Amino acid sequence: MVSKYNAIARAHSNIAFIKYWGNKNDELRLAANSSISMNLKDLYTTTQVEWSDNISDDVLSINRKQADESARKRVSSHLQLIRDRFNVSKFATVNSINNFPMGTGIASSASSFAALTLAGVEALGESMSEKELSALARRGSGSASRSIPAGIVEWHAGDTDETSYADTFTQSSHWDLVDVIAIISKHHKRTGSSAGHTTAGTSVLQSVRVESAAKRLEDVKDAIVKKDFELFADVVEEDSNLMHAVMMTSRPPLFYWEATSLEIMKTIRDERINNRLQVCYTLDAGPNVHCICIREHAEQVISLLQDISSHIEIRTSSAGEGAHIVQSLNE
Repeated sequence: MVSKYNAIARAHSNIAFIKYWGNKNDELRLAANSSISMNLKDLYTTTQVEWSDNISDDVLSINRKQADESARKRVSSHLQLIRDRFNVSKFATVNSINNFPMGTGIASSASSFAALTLAGVEALGESMSEKELSALARRGSGSASRSIPAGIVEWHAGDTDETSYADTFTQSSHWDLVDVIAIISKHHKRTGSSAGHTTAGTSVLQSVRVESAAKRLEDVKDAIVKKDFELFADVVEEDSNLMHAVMMTSRPPLFYWEATSLEIMKTIRDERINNRLQVCYTLDAGPNVHCICIREHAEQVISLLQDISSHIEIRTSSAGEGAHIVQSLNE
């Protein structure tokens, strides 16, 4: 007999225009600054959670393989937050599948913990508001807070567990942007984002980045409202460069860029400035380059990337929906 404590949820990866890097509070994952991102329609994680009285610990598989113990413990810690919230003692079997490479700077933890949060709550037959789900997802992975709402999403950094959450800034239909992703490497990065956030404060540049982030955030929001790609591109690239400057000057330093990453960044900027191609670059914690463009220029961007190297895998995605239930046995 299939357990009724069973649900499947799907959440999308997101790409940040204004970055999250560093925390005010590492335990609660309270971001050092507010950020804004776009959910990616075609990159997602599908997660099934089944709560049971018949197992003595949480079980995790990722992409149909048993997960390593560090990943299982991280998921189990997040499930404990759900257990505590609803006063239950059951353990869970979690099956999570990504349709894109993990741990390479494409925000797999964001989609994974957003899907885990929604499926875990739904499988218990409970409900939470979008704001509450976003705040809870944040505890597993900061950027997961942004994968709960739909479209272009703002994460309000806040100062408490309740005030640090994300909501929709504008629906994806407002501006038809496309993310053309140049996948340079599928190798799992040596230092994950969680570890990087804890060392951000060791960089002399972090305080400057954080203090100036609010202005960049307002500029990007203004650019989105007005569909001003020139302003949007300048600020998005600056913010990405600042985050990586912090990474590279942290102790120990983190070097995520590869030679091909830098070549793509230079090419994208040159094409925008010299040939008026409406495209800009941004990188999360990894070597892969997100080339944000208007839809009319997406094919030209793809051709540019193909000319740089035949070894680059290219994925494209427009803005997507928020986290949602695929199947629930509590209906």
